[in-house]
Amino acid sequence: MTACIPARTSPTRSHRTGRTGRPGRAFLDAARPRFKRPHSPPPSGGGRRFPVAGADVSASIAVFLIALPLSLGIALATGAPLQAGLVAAAVGGIVAGRLGGSPLQVSGPAAGLTLVTAELIQKYGWRTTCAITVMAGLAQLALSALRVARSALVVSPAIVHGMVAGIGVTIALAQLHVVLGGTPQSSAVDNFLGLPGQLADLHTAAVSVSAVTVVVLLAWPRLPGRVGRALRTVPAALAAVAAATVLAVVAVIGVPRVDLPSWSSHALPGLPEGPVLGIATGVLTITLVTSVQSLLSAVAVDKLVAARKNVTVHVPRSNLDRELAGQGAANIVSGALGGLPVAGVAVRSVANVSAGAVSRHSTMLHGLWVVLAALVLVPVLDLIPLPALAALVMVIGIQMVSITHIRSVTRHREVVVYAVTVSGVVLIGILQGVALGIVVASGVAMHRLTRTRITRETKEGVEHIRIRGQLTFLAVPRLSRALHQIPQGADAVVELDGSFMDHAAYETLQDWQMSHLARGGQVEMTGRTGVRIAEPGAGAHACCRPWTPWRNHHCGEHPEAEPQQHHLKGHQLASGLSSFQRNTAPLVREELARLAREGQRPSQLFLTCADSRLVTSMITASGPGDLFTVRNVGNLVPLPGAESGDDSVAAAIEYAVDVLRVQSITVCGHSDCGAMQTLLSSDPDAPETSLRRWLRHGLPSLERMKSAHRTWARLSGGPSGDCTGRLPADAAEQLCLANVVQQLEHLKAHEAVARRLAEGTLELHGMYFHVGEAQAYLLAGPDPDTRARAAGEGEGAVFEWVAPTGRAGTSTSPHAPSPASCTAPSPDPSADTCSHTSSHPAARPPSRPSPREGAPA
Repeated sequence: MTACIPARTSPTRSHRTGRTGRPGRAFLDAARPRFKRPHSPPPSGGGRRFPVAGADVSASIAVFLIALPLSLGIALATGAPLQAGLVAAAVGGIVAGRLGGSPLQVSGPAAGLTLVTAELIQKYGWRTTCAITVMAGLAQLALSALRVARSALVVSPAIVHGMVAGIGVTIALAQLHVVLGGTPQSSAVDNFLGLPGQLADLHTAAVSVSAVTVVVLLAWPRLPGRVGRALRTVPAALAAVAAATVLAVVAVIGVPRVDLPSWSSHALPGLPEGPVLGIATGVLTITLVTSVQSLLSAVAVDKLVAARKNVTVHVPRSNLDRELAGQGAANIVSGALGGLPVAGVAVRSVANVSAGAVSRHSTMLHGLWVVLAALVLVPVLDLIPLPALAALVMVIGIQMVSITHIRSVTRHREVVVYAVTVSGVVLIGILQGVALGIVVASGVAMHRLTRTRITRETKEGVEHIRIRGQLTFLAVPRLSRALHQIPQGADAVVELDGSFMDHAAYETLQDWQMSHLARGGQVEMTGRTGVRIAEPGAGAHACCRPWTPWRNHHCGEHPEAEPQQHHLKGHQLASGLSSFQRNTAPLVREELARLAREGQRPSQLFLTCADSRLVTSMITASGPGDLFTVRNVGNLVPLPGAESGDDSVAAAIEYAVDVLRVQSITVCGHSDCGAMQTLLSSDPDAPETSLRRWLRHGLPSLERMKSAHRTWARLSGGPSGDCTGRLPADAAEQLCLANVVQQLEHLKAHEAVARRLAEGTLELHGMYFHVGEAQAYLLAGPDPDTRARAAGEGEGAVFEWVAPTGRAGTSTSPHAPSPASCTAPSPDPSADTCSHTSSHPAARPPSRPSPREGAPA
């Protein structure tokens, strides 16, 4: 059997404290009822006076403080006028921010463009470079019109990471000469060969200023204590340049400084001068680098935005074609105003998202602050020593060679692609390096496609042909040779261990199989787990579904014929373990290795029944490390001191609450619970057993259900759109619901839980899962404390149906004395919530049922 691994997706991959991307959080979000206001007329008065959110203003200031020194440093590294960096930063913020398709991406001069721009300036001069920037912007507009933005993402990540790393190495080698007090050469090779001579001729003043910059830049994010947290609100780049500037001014160190000329003498673009092929190559290079970097950065920004918690303002996902058009417009304006090429910048974009920006206003305001600084802060900017800016850019270049990227390409066996791209960019050039990377990546893909292993062996008179890898026309000669070595009339098993078979290979197998069968032989086709593959149209395996791995199911076999034999041989356990090792383990090994290194940090304690039909990871869409699960017969929480020598549940609660610091505890009951049925039918005179002693902890739930002072709970909502819900089907289901509420009260009696509830750092949730209907219900209530005592004050607890969208299917309050309004699932995701009043009897607060209705006597 080939196990089908179901995809675990979540609309919002929110994260717990300190971690990102945990799918189990989608279940917690569903546990918080959401209420929508009905339609109402817009308020009078014209809305807010100031249309820009405060979060955008503060985020724009944070981004501006990072962008200012980086823009000057990148301009210095390219050999362009320093004002060109400020022009590009301002245009990237205002133009790309306004027209681009990624609201929170920040654009400006990028370190990844340093090498390209420096080479163009050296070859053609500054005015022609500006003209090339304008033409690159026009090319980006054309590509946007063709809607090819997504095709840029088809480039292998190993090539992109290699290109970035190669640019970083080149930048670091060039700026190291400036840090040491010298002048960089024209190529990375020359800069490397010139390092010994530069080290022999150090300039103490430049080295001291650069050393201060590097030390502050690296140490600033690691400042300890409360004072350190306050200081870290200032960007590390700004703090490093400021410290170096103060040192240079106070100590009167003689180093070259920033010299911003008058804007009246600022150089603007001119007509391109140079060979047409060279200029076209420059346009193509800038277009390629700026487009790929901007689009990849936009995708990364989307991931960061999706991972944010407690977001009150919806930020739309990036429109990549519009983002490409915005970058093109920004490059046209920047080049026309004498600025550097513009691209989306990851560092500033991450700072923008982390600072809490909620719209494109933050990006545009950051550009406005750059304009004001360029006009007002010129005397202050002229104090900045150039070695400090060079050290800043050098560190950024080193950081572009990411250890994380290297580990990623190593894990995916693409080190060769990465290394070739890096070498090509450093030794030859960006376009040439990327081209080499594409060629090598294509070769690696072809090698993997053709790397098919075909082996033949004989076991107990049966010929076994094992085919591993993709079966394409390239492997047909070897396949045909192996098949025709099988003697006529022999029994043969062909094991296909791959995910792809093309037409030529399929016909080869089919022709041989028909021929072998016609000559009296037997042929069996199996998958990689050894399970027989059915003939097309046979319908023998129509039972297989994507959730087959969760079923007690073995496709193609007939366990009903020999059930005892399978169990005696341990067939199911061994088969399941083998399937996990072969199919699932490779997919989860990386995540489990990370959890092994970092330890478990689950978001919630999930306490449920030991019933085999309750698969917690399946119904909560959670994975390894999400849930700290406690299972026992009847999902019971003994009161403190009532465990009779068994402290296992209390110990688990204490460990989860005090050590793991879970954020919520969920008690989950389910339909057809054997423990609850045993409680209902228990005989007081029956002999004492371990099960009876354990079920004593469920007697308070039985008393709660029998109490005349409490109203029965009900189930609200459902997939049919009936928002009114229903009463429990029988006394057993009512006891299951009452037991959930009672165990929540028992939880509050535990000291650790009570303390965290008082602090407001822990939530309690109740859940009921109907096994036969595969429907989940959550205990409703305006607050966690009310949920735990909902049935304790004469009111009926309401368990709300969880709709497929992850939202509760109703907004009914358990305290509503009248028919409740509900939210019906709407086919239009943009439709507003509709409320209606129902006269269905189940919508009213249920009265005490008589014994005839299923209540216990």
